[in-house]
Amino acid sequence: MIVDGFKIEPQQDLRGANLGRADLSGANLTGANLTDANLACANLVGANLTGANLTDANLARANLVGANLTGANLTDANLARANLVGADIDDEQIDVDDDVDDANLVGADLTGANLVGANLARADLTGANLAGANLVGANLTNANLARVNLVGADVDDANLKGANLAGANLGGAYLVMVDLVFVNLMNANLKGANLAFANLMNANLEGANLEDACFYFANLSGANLSALYGDPVDLETNLSGADLSGADVMGANFMDANLSGANLSGADLSGANLSGANLSGANLSALYGDPIVREERRDTNLTDANLARANLASANLTGANLTGANLTGANLTGANLTGANLTGANLTGANLTGANLAGANLLGADLTDAYFTGAILTNATMPDGTIHA
Repeated sequence: MIVDGFKIEPQQDLRGANLGRADLSGANLTGANLTDANLACANLVGANLTGANLTDANLARANLVGANLTGANLTDANLARANLVGADIDDEQIDVDDDVDDANLVGADLTGANLVGANLARADLTGANLAGANLVGANLTNANLARVNLVGADVDDANLKGANLAGANLGGAYLVMVDLVFVNLMNANLKGANLAFANLMNANLEGANLEDACFYFANLSGANLSALYGDPVDLETNLSGADLSGADVMGANFMDANLSGANLSGADLSGANLSGANLSGANLSALYGDPIVREERRDTNLTDANLARANLASANLTGANLTGANLTGANLTGANLTGANLTGANLTGANLTGANLAGANLLGADLTDAYFTGAILTNATMPDGTIHA
């Protein structure tokens, strides 16, 4: 097959070839060397590019619908506005004895690319630019997306289970109901992202920027949202202003995280580690009249949570369940604990100056060295069972 003077066949050396706008539909380019080739606007529908070397190739606006890119090397390739609907970039069928590189999209430019339903399982997209790309229904299972730019990308219904998104930029991304189980989002930027109903069970979010992100009724059970300590600098996980209302964060790790001004109303934080966390001005009150769960009232559950040394100054804990919680040395100055359940809680050395504990239940709580200067205890049940006047 000859196209524009170039022989199109497997294993062919096509380095630097100018095939812009060429019709290569159904072409067999298995193992071909297309390094630095110009394939801009080319028709590669159904083409076989298995094991091809496309390093630095220009595939901008190329049509790769149904193309087979299994094991192809796309390092620094330009795929801006390319159409990869249904393209296969999975290494699953590669025999490890064949010595074929895994799908390589390191540093590739996929700005605005159409990757609807594309199979990118286990692909290496480290440092790739996927800004504005359409990844609806794409399979990114166990893919390496470290430092990837996904700003404005649509990943609705994409499968990201086990993917590495460390340092990725997902600012403002739409991730509603996306499966992110065991995903690595360490030091990722998710500022303003929408993760409502997403499944982040056991995900790693250490040092991530989650400012103003929406986790409405998301599953964060067992997730790690603690500060990231190490070289070169320590990074707190920033959840300031985030919406975690109704979220499941059972057993999650929020150690030293910034949750100032966050909305945690109706969240289940039972067994969560919030030691050293900043919850100043956070809303931990009950969630009323939510249309999703159709409950008249859903209390915030902090049963057995670790809030040692946590900053809860001016936090709203109205009606919260803090049964057995560890509040040792916590800062609760000016906090609203009206009707809160603190049965068996440890408040040793806690600062409750100016706090409102009207109607709260402190039965069996440890108040050793706690400060109650100016606190309101009207009708509160005291540790010994007596009712405060």
